[in-house]
Amino acid sequence: MTAQEVRLCGLLLQEHFGDVVEKVGTHLICSGVLTLRALAHETKLPLDLVKKSLCVLMQHGMCAFGAGRRGPAGPVEYHIICEHILHMLRYPRYIYTAKSLYGDTGELIVEEILQSGQMTMSSTVKTVADRLTHNMPEGQSMDYSEVVSAFSRLVETHFLQRCPPMASAGSSSSGAVNTPLPAVTQPTKPEDHPECYRLPYINLTGQGKRRRSSEDGEAEQRAAKKAKTDNSERGDEGIYWQVNFQRFHLHFRDQAIISAVSCKLDQASSEIVRTMLRMSEVTTPAHAAFTQALSANEIFRAFPSSYNIARPILDQYLTLLVDDPMEFVGRTGDSGGGMYVVNLHRALANLARATLESVVQERFGSRSARIFRLLLRKRHLEQKQVEDFAMVPAKEAKYMLYTLLSENLVQLQEIPKTPDYAPSRTFYLYTVNQLPTARLLLQHCYKTVGNLIERRLYETKENKRLLEKSQRIEAILASLQATGAEAAQLTEVEEMITAPERQQLETLRHHINKLDSSENQVDETIFLLESYINSTQAPP
Repeated sequence: MTAQEVRLCGLLLQEHFGDVVEKVGTHLICSGVLTLRALAHETKLPLDLVKKSLCVLMQHGMCAFGAGRRGPAGPVEYHIICEHILHMLRYPRYIYTAKSLYGDTGELIVEEILQSGQMTMSSTVKTVADRLTHNMPEGQSMDYSEVVSAFSRLVETHFLQRCPPMASAGSSSSGAVNTPLPAVTQPTKPEDHPECYRLPYINLTGQGKRRRSSEDGEAEQRAAKKAKTDNSERGDEGIYWQVNFQRFHLHFRDQAIISAVSCKLDQASSEIVRTMLRMSEVTTPAHAAFTQALSANEIFRAFPSSYNIARPILDQYLTLLVDDPMEFVGRTGDSGGGMYVVNLHRALANLARATLESVVQERFGSRSARIFRLLLRKRHLEQKQVEDFAMVPAKEAKYMLYTLLSENLVQLQEIPKTPDYAPSRTFYLYTVNQLPTARLLLQHCYKTVGNLIERRLYETKENKRLLEKSQRIEAILASLQATGAEAAQLTEVEEMITAPERQQLETLRHHINKLDSSENQVDETIFLLESYINSTQAPP
C-alpha cells in the first residue's frame, strides 16, 4: 500500500463510518495483521469500540480474520482488504448501472445492500417495496413479487451473490470478534461455494407499506422490531447476499471497450462487439485474456435485427475489426464462417495507452503528446531522432524531453560502447515503459481523489450552519404541504432564508456537484488503469 492509497482509504472510512472506524481501519492498514487486544492497545481505544468497528468493517467485507501465528488455538488476527474500501468510490456508479439495467427497483436493491453490506433477500425485498410504495401516488403500492423478480434477475446475471458460509459451525460475526475461538476460520471466496447464485424460496406475499407521519413513528419502530424477530417464517434466515463487485467491473470494462470501438469506427461495429461480449459474459473467466470463441454464424443469429445488416456486410465488419490496428477483435479459426474473439487484455492496454497520451497532452501540450506517442510507437530513440521524427525544433524537443523525464513519464536508457561509460562513446536512448507509467499515473489519481474529498468536506464544514438551516426549513415546508397548509404560510416559511443566504446555498451546491462529478470522472480513469495493471499480472 502506498501513502496515497492509505490516505484515500482513511478519508473514505471517515466519510462513511466516522472517526473511530477510520482510526481502527487506518491502523490495521499500516500494521498489517493484529489481534483484537493488540489493536485496542495500539489505538488506545476502548475494547468495546474496537469490537464494534471491526464488526462494521466485516459487515461490509472490508476486514477479514483468520488463525494467528500461534495456530488455530491462538487468538484470531484481523487484516484489512483495501480493495473493498476503495470500491466505495464506485458506489454511485454501481447504483446507476443497476438502474440503467433493471430500473428503479434494481437501483434500490443494490443501494440497500451497499448501505448494509449484507442483507437477506426477504428483508431487502420488504425494504425496497416500502420505499417504492412511499414514492407512489396515494392508493398505489409495490407488490413484493415485482421486487423479487428484479432481485432474481440481478442474481441470474451474477450482480448479486450469496455471502460465503462460515467454515466452522457455531461461529458468528459477534463470536469471531471475541478473540480465541479454536476452530474459527475466514469464509472462503463466494465463487467457491456451489450455491453462490442459487435463490432460496421465501415465504413473502403482500405489498409495500407506506411510511406514516411522525406521530406513528414509535408504532412503526415497534412493528419493525417485531418483524425482525419474526424472520423465521420467511424461509431464508441465515442466507445473506452481497454485491458482486467483480461482475460490475467486468460490465464497466465491456462498456469501455464498446465505447472505444464506437468512437474509433461506428455504431454498427460497436454493436457487433457488444453482441460478442454479451454472448460470452457468463462463460468467460474474469481474468481471461480472450472471450470465448464465437463463429460468424452465431454472431449473425444473435445480432439485433433492428440494424438490418446482411450476412456479407457482417463479414466485412468483422474483417474490418480484425484488421484494425487497435486489435480489439481477433480471428482464431475458419469453421462456421470464421471464429472470432474479443482480445480483452489488448483492449485494456490500448485504453490505458490512450489515457496516458491524453494526460500528457492536457498537461504539457500537443507537441509533448506527439513526442510521447512517438516514443510509445518506436520504443527507443535518440534525441536527434526524436527531433527529426516529431518535426520539432531541437531546442523545444530537448526542453519537452527533459520535462517529461523529470515527471518520470519518459525514461532514459544508457547503452555504452565501452566499459568506462564515457559520454562521447555512449548512446542515450529515450523510451516509455507503459506499465510503470500507468502505475505512476494511478498514484496521481489517488492523490487527486483524496484532495477532492478533503475539499468537499471542508466546504461542507464551513457552511454547516447554513446547510442545517436549509434542511430545517425544507422539513417544515414538507410537513406543511402534507397537512395542506395555505400558500401564504408556505411563502412565509420560505422567506426565512434571506436572498444572500439563498445565493450562498446555490454557489455551495454548484461547487459540491462539481467536486462530486470530478470524483466520478477521476474514478473512471482509476478503473481503467487498475484494470490494465491487473491484466498484466498472472491470475491468482
